[in-house]
Amino acid sequence: MTTTTQNDWIQQYLNVLRQQRQLSEHTVSAYALDLAELLSYAQHKELASLTYFDIRRLTSQLHAQELNPRSIARKLSSWRGFYRWLAEQISMPANPVEGIKAPKKAKSLPKALGADDAVQLVAHHGSDEASPLANRAMFELLYSSGLRVSELVGLDVRDCSDASYQSLGWVDFAQAEVRVTGKGNKQRIVPVGKPALAALQDWLAIRPTLVKTAEHALFLNERGNRMSVRSVQLRLKAHAQTIGIPADVHPHVLRHSFASHVLQSSGDLRAVQEMLGHRSIAATQVYTALDFQHLAQVYDATHPRAKK
Repeated sequence: MTTTTQNDWIQQYLNVLRQQRQLSEHTVSAYALDLAELLSYAQHKELASLTYFDIRRLTSQLHAQELNPRSIARKLSSWRGFYRWLAEQISMPANPVEGIKAPKKAKSLPKALGADDAVQLVAHHGSDEASPLANRAMFELLYSSGLRVSELVGLDVRDCSDASYQSLGWVDFAQAEVRVTGKGNKQRIVPVGKPALAALQDWLAIRPTLVKTAEHALFLNERGNRMSVRSVQLRLKAHAQTIGIPADVHPHVLRHSFASHVLQSSGDLRAVQEMLGHRSIAATQVYTALDFQHLAQVYDATHPRAKK
């Protein structure tokens, strides 16, 4: 294959993408750029002669240039598809891209509020009207027990089990616990703090004035129906903005904050796993990184020989 012929092969492949696979011109242009980069790397080599080790070396170079892993994965996909097509046109020993994977994308750490911000957020007192009381009870419970927002809105006032209805969760005030049904219908029991219990009692005192159709639901909206996940998200975000917390606060931020703060104080990863309802300890270990991040910030701020 001469260089001209190699360009011809690439153009033929791009025409296949346009005409047979009917990809958009924008997508075809992205393929063209990826294949031009491959051709540039090959230099005087024939594309058909590139080996697994050549492609792996090129992938390493891209990674060393700090190219996003997602972009590297896209390039590998482009090259892999080209070589599969080329193998149908000429004899090739193997597809040199098969078996090569892009570097793993670094996992982003969950966002958690500082302890002071979290307490300020959930403890802020609004009026004694129904919506502010419901908000405070929901936010306190989210942070107190690390609930998922779906678990929160699924709570009932009390356990109700009969032929027509089965409660998914409820708060046991006597035991200061909340029972929830999480992912995979897995039930767990989590402690509830005194401030959350007090906020719940304040809400329950006014809740009967709103009950319409959702007689079992613990949390109700202004229309007397069970609170939705979306309503909780919007209420929490608006509440955070009102009291001046700049972070984009959503219910999962309170769950992350709960896990991070309990782990920082206790160091008990297994206990946090149980309270969060994680099936695998690996899902909980991400919070050890948050804990280390916190320690690193303290070190940088206080140690006289820390790198500023």
